[in-house]
Parts: sequence; structure tokens; C-alpha cells
Amino acid sequence: MAQLVKPQKDTRVYNATIKLFGSEPDPAFEDQGRMERIWGRNWGCDSDVGQLRAVLMHRPGHEFDVIDRSKAIPETGGYGDTESGWYWQSREIPKLKELQAQHDALADVLRAEGVEVIYLEGVEGGRFKSVYTRDSCIAVPGGCIVTRLAPRMRQGEELPVTRTLARAGAPILRTLHGRSMAEGGSFAWLNSKTAVIGRGIRNNDEGIEQISDVLRHMGVDLLTVDLRGYDIHLDGHFLMIAPDLALVWTPGVPFTFLEKLRELNIHTVEMNENDIRWIVNGLAVSPGRVIMPEGISHETRVSLERCGVEILTVDYDRVQMNGGGIHCSTSPLIRDSVS
Repeated sequence: MAQLVKPQKDTRVYNATIKLFGSEPDPAFEDQGRMERIWGRNWGCDSDVGQLRAVLMHRPGHEFDVIDRSKAIPETGGYGDTESGWYWQSREIPKLKELQAQHDALADVLRAEGVEVIYLEGVEGGRFKSVYTRDSCIAVPGGCIVTRLAPRMRQGEELPVTRTLARAGAPILRTLHGRSMAEGGSFAWLNSKTAVIGRGIRNNDEGIEQISDVLRHMGVDLLTVDLRGYDIHLDGHFLMIAPDLALVWTPGVPFTFLEKLRELNIHTVEMNENDIRWIVNGLAVSPGRVIMPEGISHETRVSLERCGVEILTVDYDRVQMNGGGIHCSTSPLIRDSVS
């Protein structure tokens, strides 16, 4: 029986092909031209204040049906079930239609500012904290990091977020894994090469290191600041409003962080005692133009307006009863760069 002889590859042709059509690591994955050519849009953010183009939100829905008004927890002043893991942290529980009305009004303001609202799909299992999309997704140059949420009632939000981002066409650059915990409410951009994250009860060192690893490959430094006691997120104390301006509730952040802001030439406006705490949980839609909830004091409004800030306000007190505000309810996916 004749033996079949495998033809030998012409190495000269092979090598010539490789030289002509070889590997091309440049430009980088997150390069704007490459993004638009391959992914259709320039996904991601490198600031918290550039013109907002697309945002991830979740309209409150039937996941709120899990709340049982008979399960009050006196020591927290709210409601919850330690077995199933859900909790509501206010004494009053608003009606679903009230939550939806305020959420819809915020979405309408965003659309009027030219922002595309992408809604989270597939929320199930009583995860009514999913309205706070900020925590489950962090946008960085070239795409998103899907976080790993800390409390039991939020674990599993990663799945609908991943599916929604995939349907929208957004690259997912990292899904936090292992024993990491990190939530986007404690992450902020200070400038295109510097970001900050708050370490505390919802953000551990492993989660911070995985986020830092993604940013390191983009030449971005991630600062870590320690939150007080059982504080949950940095966005309860700090909000970027313009490239060189931030609103700060100073008792909530370390002095070393305030010094770092000065080093980066970021001027701060300090909240005053007449403000409701939720005003710092706002959202810049473009440099110096910010959405805030009703309740900003005259003094703080004047201080911001003297810095050239334009303030848009919406009623958001019903959604805030669930433990998060405007910033919590919006996860930017695309912003123009201001660097």
C-alpha cells in the first residue's frame, strides 16, 4: 500500500505572508478610531464630567414586590429578611408608581441633555437594588468592568448587566472574580490618568487590585482612600462637577484626599449644614452642568454658580429611600474626553 506523503509548507511563502500580514498590537484596544471601526462606538469613559453620551439605568419594576411590610427590623428602622437577604433601609416604603415616576423624570432630563438611556434587562429574584446601576458596572477607556457586589441581595446583578452590555455592543474588559468585592459607587475619575476608589465595607483589597490592574495597562493610576467606619460608597461624600471642580462633604473624606485634590488643581466646594446629604449624589452631564436632587441650600448653590456651574434639579426623594440617589442610579457608558 502506497504511503501518503504530507506536502511540506513552503517556508519562504509562509514567512513572506507573516511579514506582510503580521500581528498589529498598535493602536491600543481603547484607541478611539479602532473602537469606532470595530465596536461601532467609542465605548468607555476617562472622566466623570465629559459630555455624557450613553448611560445604563434600570427602571424600578416588579422586583420590588418582594418587600414585605410586616417584616420590620426595629434596630435598623427599616424592613428586611435576614434569611432571604433583602432589606429596605427607610421607615417609609413608597409605592412602585412613585419610584417609577421619579426615575422616569430623571431619564427624561438625561434625554433632553442628549444622553442615550440604555435600560438594564432581565432583573429577577427581588433584586430591587438593581435600580442603582452605578455599582454593577464601571466604564473605563474602551469598555466596562463588571463588578462583584458585596451584599447577598445584590449578588447576581452581574448577569443581567453582562447580558445588557453585550446586547448594546459594549466590550467587557474584566469581570471581577475570586473573593473580590467592589462597587462602582466608590469609584471616580479625577482626570484622564487618575482615578480614585474608596476602600471599606463594600470594596476590599482584592477588588481594588483587579480594577487597578485593568487601569494600569492604560497608564491610569488608581488612588485608594479609606472610608469611615461602615460608610458604603465614596459618592456619598464626593462628586466631580467640572475638570477642576468637585463638591465635597468634608467630614466624609480623609484630609490626605483633600490634599491630593489640591495637588491635582481640583478646587472644592464644601457642602454646608443646610444641604441635604443627597445633593452630593448628583451627576455631571457635561463640564460644569450637573443634575442634583431638590434640597440644595442657597449657600451651596451660590458657591457653585460663582464657579460657573449650571444646576438642574429633579425630585428624587422617593428613590433615595431605597438607599441611593441620582449618581447611584446612573452608570455612564460613554463620555467625551476632556483631557
